Amino acid sequence: MKEYNTLDDFDVENKTVLLRVDFNMPLDKDTFEILDTTRIKRVLPTINELVGKNAKIVILAHQGRQGSWDFISLERHAKALENLLGEGIEYCNDIFGEKAKNAIKNLQNGEVLLLGNVRRFDGETDKKSAEEHSQSELVQNLYPLADIFINDAFAAAHRAQCSLIGFTAVLPSCAGRLLEKELTTLGEITTDPKKPSVFLFGGAKFSDVVKTIERLLENKTADKVILTGLPANAFLKAKGVNLGDKNEEMLAKEGTPENYEEIKQLLAKYKDNICLPTDFAVEENTNRNEIDASKLPTQYNLYDIGEKSIENFKNIIDDAKTVFLSGPCGVFEKPLFMKGTEEIFKYIAGIDTFSIVGGGHTVAAIEKLGLNDKMSHISTGGGSLEKFMMGEKLPVVEALKAAKNKTF
Repeated sequence: MKEYNTLDDFDVENKTVLLRVDFNMPLDKDTFEILDTTRIKRVLPTINELVGKNAKIVILAHQGRQGSWDFISLERHAKALENLLGEGIEYCNDIFGEKAKNAIKNLQNGEVLLLGNVRRFDGETDKKSAEEHSQSELVQNLYPLADIFINDAFAAAHRAQCSLIGFTAVLPSCAGRLLEKELTTLGEITTDPKKPSVFLFGGAKFSDVVKTIERLLENKTADKVILTGLPANAFLKAKGVNLGDKNEEMLAKEGTPENYEEIKQLLAKYKDNICLPTDFAVEENTNRNEIDASKLPTQYNLYDIGEKSIENFKNIIDDAKTVFLSGPCGVFEKPLFMKGTEEIFKYIAGIDTFSIVGGGHTVAAIEKLGLNDKMSHISTGGGSLEKFMMGEKLPVVEALKAAKNKTF
């Protein structure tokens, strides 16, 4: 029994459902065209199931935040959803006014309505409890028109915002298929992964990764942790390696003395479980040049891992029954430095292992390499995935758990 309700717990036939999704998309800064529709594709199973059961579906979503360049209407999102669904949907550029309420009342069974950007409501991003949010204009105007609230926004599950948790205090509530799958899959990998399990962390951030690694090794969730990118550089610096001025400057933007002290303690306790690169690729005269870690410091940026590291990491991954990937191995946007990411990711895709991919840049690299269908699970979460991996509670999940025990 799950601690929260799922779609299996409700009869949605002919019911009006409020469906909160995460359609916060990457946009072209000049044209505002949607660059990637992955988040819409991932919620299609929930929408198709609801359509198939003749529910009236009212979708709530956001794009950007007030004051940001990508804070736009959801009209483009409606067209993208319509194209992916293969049938017409209605778009209403209103959230909870008379226009929105009339659109909901006029919905027929099996029809889909997308309301306006919920972040146009000033109270949307207030940090309040579910009960406090339930008294907002947004919830008070919409909930009387609905029978059930469904949350399928895993990527926003770490936020205690109005449209994400407010309805759980006043309506029977459940997780959609995407949220359910994310929580089930990630729950298994953090509590009982198939062994051996290898976690690879790369990319351009490392401060939060330190706590995640500590938790994974303390709980024996991870047998080995492979580090590339900025996390690897930070661990080498903590070991006393001078990386060179340019690389030290990059680390200074992200790290604190406390971070490096935590890393030193981790390395002292788990030095056999943490695997670092032994060579790197730098750019010299527009060429890729590989240098051994023993030759550091360097005047050049460390843009990728070298061939020796690639082979070493493949050997570590080879026997793994579970592999978790978060962050590319280098600056994969530069063709010269795609090698580490490409070879490691393709190797994982080609072996018999349960592979989980998380994080925006990681997913972008997977898509660039055409490996989407060769990974076992691709997570839609960024911040929510990090919080989950660190063992922190997600407000959306906690609100759904509380709703399960309520009588409406």
